[in-house]
Amino acid sequence: MFPKPLTARQALDFPTPLLDSELVTVLRPTARHRQLIQETIEKFGKPAGNIFHDLHTAVLMREHGVSEIMTADTDFRKFTFLTVTDPAHGAP
Repeated sequence: MFPKPLTARQALDFPTPLLDSELVTVLRPTARHRQLIQETIEKFGKPAGNIFHDLHTAVLMREHGVSEIMTADTDFRKFTFLTVTDPAHGAP
């Protein structure tokens, strides 16, 4: 996908400063996770492939009260509980 991808070591080292920052919170499943993911899956019918990863990310965001995502990935627009802002084009 990339002309010169990172090495495994570079890829593992990349997020370290972010994860060490006091300004960053890693979203983890809560006690509501199973219920919310089941509800969201039911709305989609049979999610598969890349959308399933996006669905999981969206559910984690919902659990933690995060209602907006900045991404160029248009699949996130399928989740009515999220506001999607495309940083590349500056439009919601």
